[in-house]
Amino acid sequence: MKTSNTFFDKVVRFLEVFLIIIFSLLVFDVLFQVFSRYILKASFSWTEELARFSLIWMSILGAAYLNAKREHLSMDFLYRKFSASRKRKVSMLIEVLIFLFALIVMVIGGLNLVYTTLHLGQLSGTLRIPLGYIYAILPFSGLLIMWFSILHISKIYKNQITD
Repeated sequence: MKTSNTFFDKVVRFLEVFLIIIFSLLVFDVLFQVFSRYILKASFSWTEELARFSLIWMSILGAAYLNAKREHLSMDFLYRKFSASRKRKVSMLIEVLIFLFALIVMVIGGLNLVYTTLHLGQLSGTLRIPLGYIYAILPFSGLLIMWFSILHISKIYKNQITD
């Protein structure tokens, strides 16, 4: 189990660094767009598209990162009133539902979206990047979320997660 935790920590750390890089790219891209529009009096259309794609990747990978840390937004006023055994059961149910959502919507639906856009040869408007590559983050993040949910379920089962 020690190796699994070490690998888990490395994956989470990689996600942190990658999300910081994407966010930095997004900030510099938007700053460049503002600079070019108001100082240079020229607007570059590729900056808007790059910002959009960066935001997509940051949002979806950020969801996987938050799932790994178990820090998604939640309303727990009812959950706090449960007994310890009921909290454990509800936590398991929540993780199973997250797993199923990631499987059905993100992995299966995402793979279908990636396949369709690559098969049709759809390219982004300005950067001319195949949209399937942009959308590939969806099934990838879904697989990460599924893996994190399995780890959470095993920890809940072993009483290593008690919240």
